[in-house]
Amino acid sequence: MIVSGDDALAHRLAAELRGVYGEQVTLVVPPAQRSVRPPVVGRTRATALFGRVSAAVNRAAGNGDAPTVRTAEPPRTERVLEAAELTEAVLTDAGLERAAALALVYDDDETNIRAALTARRINPRIRLVLRLYNRRLGQHIEALLDQASALAAASEGADGGGFDASTTVLSDADTAAPALAATAVAGTSKVVQTDGLMLRAVERPPPAPGEVADPGLCTLALLSTTASDPAGADGSESSGDQGPRLLPDEGAVAAATGRGTVVLETVSYSGPSSPPGRSVVPFGSLMSRRLRWSFAGLVACVIALAIASMVVTGDHPLRATYLTLLDLFGINDPAIGRPMGEQVLQLFSGLIGLLLLPVLLAAVLEALGTFRSGSALRRPPRGLSGHVVLLGVGKIGTRVLARLRELHIPVVCVEADPEARGLAMARRLRVPVVLGDVTQEGVLEAAKIHRAHALLALTSADTTNLEAALYARTVRPDLRVVLRLYDDDFATAVYRTLRAAHPGALTRSRSVSHLAAPAFAGAMMGRQILGAIPVERRVLLFAAVTVGGHAQLEGRTVGEAFRAGAWRVLALDTGPGSASSSSSSSSSPRSAADRASGLVWDLPSTYVLRAEDRVVLAATRRGLAELLGRRARERAGA
Repeated sequence: MIVSGDDALAHRLAAELRGVYGEQVTLVVPPAQRSVRPPVVGRTRATALFGRVSAAVNRAAGNGDAPTVRTAEPPRTERVLEAAELTEAVLTDAGLERAAALALVYDDDETNIRAALTARRINPRIRLVLRLYNRRLGQHIEALLDQASALAAASEGADGGGFDASTTVLSDADTAAPALAATAVAGTSKVVQTDGLMLRAVERPPPAPGEVADPGLCTLALLSTTASDPAGADGSESSGDQGPRLLPDEGAVAAATGRGTVVLETVSYSGPSSPPGRSVVPFGSLMSRRLRWSFAGLVACVIALAIASMVVTGDHPLRATYLTLLDLFGINDPAIGRPMGEQVLQLFSGLIGLLLLPVLLAAVLEALGTFRSGSALRRPPRGLSGHVVLLGVGKIGTRVLARLRELHIPVVCVEADPEARGLAMARRLRVPVVLGDVTQEGVLEAAKIHRAHALLALTSADTTNLEAALYARTVRPDLRVVLRLYDDDFATAVYRTLRAAHPGALTRSRSVSHLAAPAFAGAMMGRQILGAIPVERRVLLFAAVTVGGHAQLEGRTVGEAFRAGAWRVLALDTGPGSASSSSSSSSSPRSAADRASGLVWDLPSTYVLRAEDRVVLAATRRGLAELLGRRARERAGA
């Protein structure tokens, strides 16, 4: 495997492939002196600031010296190449002609596309995994590279069955956004969605004595026994028996007391969202309430004058109204020599006409201002509460904003860069935005942080995220806080200290590379990773796998194929074109939701998995590695 990139995702992905899947990895990174990463620049200040907070917390707790804050070094890989640019010579030196897969995870889309085109030309048989933020461009590039591989195989006289030269385009922002959005909202399901498939996982508190917890469709995990203890386990893989248990069996679930659970509650089909239409300004917002009342008063005066004219002159109602309007606009002949009543009515009509002119001008100005504000950024409205304050609308923040709005959660964005890419989406979705540096006094207050439900700090600088979280906690100690931090070890240290300092509030620190790396690693192994759901500080993966070639699944029943702590079959794919569609329709009943999504979720434990079946699995990282790695080694040996 070859991994090439310029940030933490490359190092994390290489460590995932080598440590979890047991693959040989060559890591290609820029030279140390030329690798400039914004999060690293700010990490020194963030570490110093965090160190002072840790010292204060430990002194308050009487623990003596403050714990040492460690910043993780990039994980060691079997081979590391340094190259300022990923040229054809560098790819050849990395062993591209003999490699099984290549991951291009540079932060720049153009760099990844250029390197992918070069790699496909050198080795048409290699499996490619690209990191692209632009979704539409990614679809075109994926089709182009797959077509190039097919043409190369045809020119060599190969049938394409002996190798997997697929191209997979992923986005770390799309992979991490559902987890970040779900963490910020209490009671909101954790969601994994791809190609219309939606998986919803819900955290449930421990049942009261005498109560039986509802397992939902199935129990995905048991939470830590010390989840509410600030000095307890942090929920990582090194937490031991007190940490979370992924994919427990029924006996473990029944024996677990005092533990919360993560259950698969509902599964539904969600079709592709329609493109957002152009926002239409409501007619009622064109004029203020005071202006509408002014218009109503003038119309009433005109009607009264028309009735009075009809009474005084004895004219037909239409003629009386017509003459009144002529007097109103000042274009009627003077009523000289006419009866006194008609002259008085003409004077009143002229006065009403003078009052009408400024009202019409005010209406035009208000309408122009309304249309202008429709394309401008909104300010947080008065009385707003229960919302999520989102710091940073860059690559990650933009995807998280879209996810929160899909869940109908009120959001206020805070951004220092007036040219940030997410401001266009915020303007289109009519989301309030506060422009300013979050570290400056008054910016978070303008976002109504004291009445907010949660804070999501997703800027690219650790210093800004940490400082904003600490300041927000001084304003509201029970505020739910989610931090995006550069590396996972630093995120773990921040999580432990903030939880100890504020035991009554929910604190989560997330590393985007930690959330995204499993999906990229699974794609390099040639499998479709539907998504990842964080369980405290561990990750549960959802994958679509064809049963054929997996001895742990093929020929076994669903109950026999289940391995506690490793993997579990959740559903059978019976969609159009699936080999399971014909047989499953006769062997098990299907609900309307199943027919709509093409997935059977109520599989009986006695159903025998066949080679042509395609199933949806929930698996741990090592469990999925065992399933995929063994087949890869058998294929290589053959």
